[in-house]
Amino acid sequence: MIIQIIVAIFALFAISRAIYRFRSKQISLGEVILWVIIWLIGATVVLLPSTTDYLARWLGVGRGVDAIIYLSIIGIVYALFRVFVKLEHIEHEITTIVRKVAVKDQDREDQ
Repeated sequence: MIIQIIVAIFALFAISRAIYRFRSKQISLGEVILWVIIWLIGATVVLLPSTTDYLARWLGVGRGVDAIIYLSIIGIVYALFRVFVKLEHIEHEITTIVRKVAVKDQDREDQ
């Protein structure tokens, strides 16, 4: 019971933070919708644990908690992959910029 209250309050807090970041133009509409859906699903699972049993039956898993854990692991690994790809892209952009600045500095020194 206490964990349900704590998670529900935290989900509301997280939703408010996502909306705040959207209003301050730090995240896009798609991102805020994604985060609101994720937190609403999380709150629903904690407040109504029997909902996971339907998901487990649909996925062919024994318990609802197992289904949530499996889906969470898949989601986390996918998110990690996306972060890795983004980091590689940023590193490539930084390298390109540093090279251009170095060439400009070298041209100034030569003149």
